[in-house]
Amino acid sequence: MTQPTYLHATRVAYDTVAVDYAKLVPPAFEGDLYGRAMISTFAELTRAVDAGPVADLGCGPGHVTAHLHSLGVTAFGIDLSPETVAVSRRTHPDLQFDEGSMTDLDLADGTLGGIIAWYSTVHTPPEHLPVVFAEFHRVLAPGGHLLMAFKAGDKHRRLENAYGHELSLDVYWVSPDRISELLSQTGLVVDARLICEPSESEKPRQGQQAYLMARKPGQPAGDPELRAAANVA
Repeated sequence: MTQPTYLHATRVAYDTVAVDYAKLVPPAFEGDLYGRAMISTFAELTRAVDAGPVADLGCGPGHVTAHLHSLGVTAFGIDLSPETVAVSRRTHPDLQFDEGSMTDLDLADGTLGGIIAWYSTVHTPPEHLPVVFAEFHRVLAPGGHLLMAFKAGDKHRRLENAYGHELSLDVYWVSPDRISELLSQTGLVVDARLICEPSESEKPRQGQQAYLMARKPGQPAGDPELRAAANVA
């Protein structure tokens, strides 16, 4: 099957910027207090359900995977870019990172206790999001959780230069209402969302940032008391 052209463009762009991207993005993540608070909640929920490992999809240089690991979550990373995966493996040799696409995951049905997609859908044209979200639903175990971070709005921007390199990469802002609607259409249940306003220095370049938590309905495996603690029983 021929891959959509946006996947090829995204892979080429991140292969180009992988090393410099890894220098800049983790420090920015450390300053994202609201985002890391959502990850802490996600980690607590997935630990309680204990329905399988967590996949960090579009993991970049592995900083989110490593953060989940520090929170006691069994996590591994998947990224479209071979160069980015290589950087992740060098930086975090004790963790697992593999090449792969969110549109066709090499994972069995219902095997993940959680998925985190941390700004990794921002290069996906909105019309292709249903395919991605259907894969999320397929690989999540019943009771498994999804956490997404993305740019909120209704905008499309073409990047010609980023992280000190010339490239060609599309970035999409999508409204939280639309993301919630598409997730619901796949059978996922949206439980929470947080919208953060940009700082004065970011306006109007960045706009709002959104964090959204969802889950796959059903009875997870594990101790009933832990399921009750996760509020998914």
